[in-house]
Amino acid sequence: MRLFTPIFCFIIITYLFGSILNKIDTIEQLEQHLEQKQFQVDSLIHEIDTLRWENQIWDFNLSNNTVHLLLAIMYVESSYNDSAYRASEDAVGCLQIRKCMVNDVNRILRRQKLDLKFTYDDRWLRHKSIEMFNIYCKHYGLTTAEEIARCWNGGPRGMQNNMTAGYWKKVKNQLDS
Repeated sequence: MRLFTPIFCFIIITYLFGSILNKIDTIEQLEQHLEQKQFQVDSLIHEIDTLRWENQIWDFNLSNNTVHLLLAIMYVESSYNDSAYRASEDAVGCLQIRKCMVNDVNRILRRQKLDLKFTYDDRWLRHKSIEMFNIYCKHYGLTTAEEIARCWNGGPRGMQNNMTAGYWKKVKNQLDS
């Protein structure tokens, strides 16, 4: 009878251990499934935000062509992500605005004797970024889609900079899609 007890205990312990391993495997699978679902939820939230902003962008009194161009530039710059940040350039927000752009826009506003002034933190806010975009494009007299895109990417002389041609190609591809 004593021999039977250790063997019986061994069998029970082995069964319980196998059952525990099976449960751990199930938990890991459920965690992976939950992670995939969370990614889908995040993706859908991003899509909803994008659609909401595509509708609200019309409030900026932009022409139809400019709205589509602005959306294409936002996509190329950040995939519409207001929290996008490129540390190597200190480029921030949906339009990837650098500090030199904020400085240039504020200089333009001072020349126009307007009280409006942007801060570096305004780059994180989509509506402020769009305002800066509008001020910049109007000041430099940018009218064609290519001019706007290339000068947004390369500064006021962006059309003369061959490096901005590739950027324009990306924006144009987005416009054509």
